[in-house]
Amino acid sequence: MRITAIVLRSLAIGVLLVLTWRVSSPQSETIWTAYETPGDLVRLVLGAGVCLWLLVHLFILPKDASAYRTWLYLGLIIVPLGLILIIAIW
Repeated sequence: MRITAIVLRSLAIGVLLVLTWRVSSPQSETIWTAYETPGDLVRLVLGAGVCLWLLVHLFILPKDASAYRTWLYLGLIIVPLGLILIIAIW
C-alpha cells in the first residue's frame, strides 16, 4: 500500500505541476512577451511560485500510515481527472 500511495502521490503532484505550468504560461506567443501585459506577468510569476512549491513537496514524503492511505484514495481520483484536464487544456 505504501509504494502504491507514493506512486499515486507523485503522479498527482506531477499532474498538478503540469496543469499549473500550462495554465500560468503567457497568452502570447513566447515567454519573453509576458512583460508586455501585467496580467501575463503576474500569472507567470504566481505560476512559477506554485510550480516550485509543488516540486519541493514532491520530495517530502508523508510521516504516518493514515497519510499514505489518504494519498492512495486521493491519487485514485486526482490522477485520472488531472489527465483528462491536461488533455482538454492542451
